[in-house]
Amino acid sequence: MRVLIDYRPALRERSGVGEYTHQLVTALLAAYPPDGSAGDLSVSIFSSSWKDRLTPAAELAGAKVVDRRIPVGLLNLAWHRLGWPPSELLAGGPFDVTHSSHPLLLPSRTAAQVVTIHDLNFLSHPERTRAEIRRDYPALARDHANRADAVVVSSAFGASEVERVLGVARDRIHVCPPGAPRWPPRAAAPKDGYVLFLGTLEPRKNVGGLLDAYELLLAGTAQDRDPELVLAGKATDEARPWLERIERPPLAGAVRYVGYVKPEERQALYLGARLLVLPSFEEGFGLPVLEAMSLGVPVVAANRGSLPELVGDAGPLVDPECPDDIANAMALLLTDDAHAATCASRGLARARTYSWDRTAQRVYDMYRQAIERRKRRT
Repeated sequence: MRVLIDYRPALRERSGVGEYTHQLVTALLAAYPPDGSAGDLSVSIFSSSWKDRLTPAAELAGAKVVDRRIPVGLLNLAWHRLGWPPSELLAGGPFDVTHSSHPLLLPSRTAAQVVTIHDLNFLSHPERTRAEIRRDYPALARDHANRADAVVVSSAFGASEVERVLGVARDRIHVCPPGAPRWPPRAAAPKDGYVLFLGTLEPRKNVGGLLDAYELLLAGTAQDRDPELVLAGKATDEARPWLERIERPPLAGAVRYVGYVKPEERQALYLGARLLVLPSFEEGFGLPVLEAMSLGVPVVAANRGSLPELVGDAGPLVDPECPDDIANAMALLLTDDAHAATCASRGLARARTYSWDRTAQRVYDMYRQAIERRKRRT
């Protein structure tokens, strides 16, 4: 089974989609090695950029690399709007499956086509998107999802949204959530640790609401030393007002922005946190929450999107539109050590139910079903 996976989201800075793509390829190669000992899977990873070259990490050994010096914007325009050139021509096929890491198809003459839809924020709030996501996704996603032989989502919430909003038949939607990292749980929470936010600084992450809540926390705390808020993640153009705000009182000196965090540095960042806060307006999954829980870091998360499904009873779920709600949840975990420990223990148990091995099996089975579906309609 020859599979071409769009690796471009992981080419540079691996945010949520890029990390999912990288870890999925890694898991597939581990579960189905190229020697054929566990199956007949052959994985090719595709990248295109004018200036950035794909240099696979050691864990991607065994994948065939297709790296083309084509501007990504130009290729996406041709693929999205013209359906050309076919993957076989560009990547030296043939392939049995082409797997897009986003909601729009990778064109192919003969392969089964798979798309990945992590969330539908681009439809519900196009004003929170930018560039080609704003230009192409709202106009094309419904058509592409219904033409695909399979649609991959990260959560049951995502599956229900794709079915409800895009009209995709449920039997073509496959829930393939990320796996938890294989990090050992930390022994104890740091007494002088910080409150952590990790994610791209963009409107749907509700960074402004988090800063409002943190101001309330600072104003109401009875602690001798207020915990620092650390904002970690790539800043978009929309983040400028937030970054300017944390340079002024009352947040100056209390909030620190550390920028994009490399994958190999994330574990240490979580270990230094007393808790993680993710008050997003919408998440298709919420990978930082899973990563934090896998170490025993208690979490505060929004009561929307996929986050309640992921967190369960392992932490407070808050109204992202209510800064008081967010502030009270943070204060509870910071002042009640027993409750924080209970949340951390429950989070560890939930994190253990998410495995990349299981995800690789689900994706492999999904590829098989997509191929059969393609055969039936040709």
